Formats: sequence, structure tokens, C-alpha cells
Amino acid sequence: MQIRDELGRIYEDGMFAELYSTEGQPALSPWRLAMVTIMQFAEDLTDRQAAEAVRGRIDWKYILGLTLTDPGFDYSVLSEFRGRLVTSGNIDKLLDRLLEICKVQGLIKERGQQRTDSTHILSAVRDLSRLELAGMSMQQTLNSLAVVMPDWLKMKAPAHWTERYSKRWEDYRLPKTEAERVALAEQVGRDGLWLMMVMFGTDAPTWLRQIPAVQTLRQIWLQNYYQTDGVVHWRRAGNLPPSGKAICSPFDTQARFNIKRQTEWTGYKLHLTETCDRDAPHLIVEVLTTVATIQDNQVMIELHQKLADKALLPGEHLLDQGYSDSRDFINIQQQYGVELIMPLRTNHSWQQTQTTAYDLSHFQIDWAAKRVTCPQGKTSSAWYSRRDKQGNPRIEARFDTADCGPCPAQTLCTHAKRPRRKLTFRLQPQHELLLSVRAYQHTPAFKERYALRSGIEGTISQAVAFDIRQSRYRGLEKTHIQHVVTAIAINFKRLVNWWNDVPFATVKPSRFAALMAA
Repeated sequence: MQIRDELGRIYEDGMFAELYSTEGQPALSPWRLAMVTIMQFAEDLTDRQAAEAVRGRIDWKYILGLTLTDPGFDYSVLSEFRGRLVTSGNIDKLLDRLLEICKVQGLIKERGQQRTDSTHILSAVRDLSRLELAGMSMQQTLNSLAVVMPDWLKMKAPAHWTERYSKRWEDYRLPKTEAERVALAEQVGRDGLWLMMVMFGTDAPTWLRQIPAVQTLRQIWLQNYYQTDGVVHWRRAGNLPPSGKAICSPFDTQARFNIKRQTEWTGYKLHLTETCDRDAPHLIVEVLTTVATIQDNQVMIELHQKLADKALLPGEHLLDQGYSDSRDFINIQQQYGVELIMPLRTNHSWQQTQTTAYDLSHFQIDWAAKRVTCPQGKTSSAWYSRRDKQGNPRIEARFDTADCGPCPAQTLCTHAKRPRRKLTFRLQPQHELLLSVRAYQHTPAFKERYALRSGIEGTISQAVAFDIRQSRYRGLEKTHIQHVVTAIAINFKRLVNWWNDVPFATVKPSRFAALMAA
């Protein structure tokens, strides 16, 4: 209720004009459905429970501006609203509008401090073995065809398929030995190939090929089978597509399998960015949902562009090493004027890992003369301008074999059979910037500033308490709705705490640590 008193009516129907239904009965007010969705996630309610709360709770009626006698609506409206929200592409508007109001009220500092971290999200489908995946994709396709083209399917499908594809595919029902499982998998592969040849034949309706289940079956077949001389074979390890391309379930084709350290999951990844100024509430300002296989450093440009579009770029941005990419580090600082407080990835060349070896820092670069001098006093014989695989400019300096061959420190410099040291580095401004940053990150001043980043772990924990780690819905877009609305619910709670002078939570020391510090 305090949210309504302090911020007023956050949303207006004009923001969601495209969400009004054009057919059937008059549409319910979109701004009210948006608020119901937010409160639903704030209290972890189902659609049915949320609709009941609208009918029976005074606090909900107050926030929604409804009379006490308002009868509410059927719970199915909420599912329809989320579907229209996905179609309209206006998911992020819900969070952006709240942030605009907070900026006007001075609750978000311009060019302040922000921090970002990611966490894994489990999809709303169960993990499947490859054999279950193949069988269930075939089963789903047959069920879909039975709805849209029952007579055609009954005429075409072999009668014995009823036994094979009528029961739920569970591992405990399937063969146990490897040979029997491979035999069953290849039988499913032959069935799938035959069905696709029929559906893609000249006498089949062309629109059958556009059915989502058919397209999914085709992709799953390709990732698990191959054909040689007319014989279908089951793919083995080493002949499988990468995780970023492989469908893990026919019921959620966007979920992907990933491993991060000891954590394995099928689903998505969530990136949360929050403000962390000490004299303002810590509000989540950006929510990015990606497939699980997207690495943290791959979202850096998109993340800062989204912040720039909302005029919410920070002055300092604290991130962990997973986000570090030297190319994006330079581009973001130059393009957006954001100081990235983060440990850069170290060079993993053997010269870098051995303390006595000669890494790039041991060489003196004369940029004007385009010459490099090694620790033994020899100068490079060649200087080239190159571009890396991403098209970024690089400098390549090479030494002569006549100098490297008889060098007494050769084993500290190169292990090549034909000794000749080659160095690759960036242009002077970028090279010197990275050197200074890497030197700075080993200082006490950096460690003191970087300590503020650890607070994002508390935000992740709070989001987990809102059940954010388990997706309620299938698909990337609907999962993103859950993440955005949960972030708004967290912001509501933090705003209420701020207005009521509730102090920020601090890390509590263990009892032993507290005893020893006393």
C-alpha cells in the first residue's frame, strides 16, 4: 500500500495500448493486470490465487484502485495477458517505467555505482536422456498431427506405432543394456525419417511442415542421427552438436544444457544489475535473460547499451572476472565512459605462468620506431599491422632466428623447434590502458573498491527466495517475464524498506569469528 501512496499509479493504460484485445468481450485494464502480475510474484501466488486475492483482499483492491464490491476476473486472464505481453515485446517496459519514476524522485543517482552478477535458471521441463528426447519428440509430433490432421495421420501411420508411442517415455520403461538402447534409438530414428519423408512428400499438405512440433522433430533428428547409404545411425560422443545448438526437450526448444564449475543445469541464465550507492536504495535497473550457454563476457556490450538507452549508465560498474574481456573492456570505457571495476583475465601463456620466463611485460616497445627490444637486448626484425578473428587491429612483432637461436635465455622465451619469438599486442592506447589496469588490480585501493561487488550475491539470494531460479514457464520470453516482474517485486520491497529507514543488511560473521574479534 505504501508503494501506491509514495509513487502513485505507476502504470497507465496508454503504455499498453497494443495489449487490448480486438475481439470478444471488452478487455480488462492492462495496467491493473500488470500490477496484479507483479504482486502475484511478490507473494509467490498461482494465477488462481492471484485472481482470488483481487476479489477478496482490501489491500490489493486499494493498490489496483478497485471498489470493495468489484467482482474481479477469471484467473485465465493472467495467462492471456502474459501471452500478449510476449507478443508485443513490451516486457521491459514494466521495469523501465518504475525506474523512470524513481529517477524523478531522486532515488537513483545519475552516473552512480552499479554491480552485476549472473545465476543459473532451471527450465520448466525435466532432464531427458538422449533416447527419451528422441522418443518424446516423435511422440509429441504424432500427438500434434492427431489434432490438426487426424484422418491423414490415421491413414499414413503404421498400426504398430500405437504400442511404441502411446506410452510415456521414461527411462525405467526403456532397455537397460547399451546395445538394446542403441537398437531402440535407431528404430526411432528410422520411424522419424519415414514420417518426415511422408510429411515432406508431394502428396502431403505443405502447411504440415510449418507445425512447430514437426520443425522440432527435424532438428532433434539431425542432432541425434545421421544417414549413410540409406542406413540410419545413432550419433555417439564426438559426433554431437555443441550445447549451444542442441535441443534438450521438445517442450522447451530454447532451453540449453550448460556446466559451470560443479553446477550442471538445463535452462537459462539470468544477469541482474543493481545500483549500489550508499546513500540511495539499491534498485535492480537491468534484467537480462539468456540461454544457458551464453558466457557472461558475451553480454557486456548488450548490457551497457540497454543501460545507455534508459539513461542509466553508471560511473562505476563492478563485475566479476567472468565478465572480463579485454576487447569489450576497452570499448565500453571509451564508448560509454563507464569505469569497469573488475579483475581482468590473466594471460595463460606458459611464459606468463612461469615466473622466470619472459612474457610480454619483459619486452620494451618503441612505438615511434616500431621496434621491440627483448630482455637480452636484441631488437625485433619485423613489425606488422594485423587484424584478429573479430577484425580488431593488432600489432605483430617478430625476432630473427639468428638472434633467438644462439640466445642463452632461449628456453625462457620460446619452445619452438626453430627458435623465433613472436609477440602480438594491441595498439598503443589500448595496450597501455590494459597494462595500467592489470597493475592497478593488484593494489589495496582496487581491492577496497572491488569489495563492494560482493553485495550482489545478496541480491541473487533474495531473488532465489522469490523462487526465481526455477522457471514457471517454457521459453526464453516467458521466462524473461518472470525475471522482470520478480525484479520489480524486489524493488518494491527495497523501496518500502528505504522509506521506513530499514538499514542495509550486513554480512554476519560466524560465531567463532565474532568471538575472536571480541
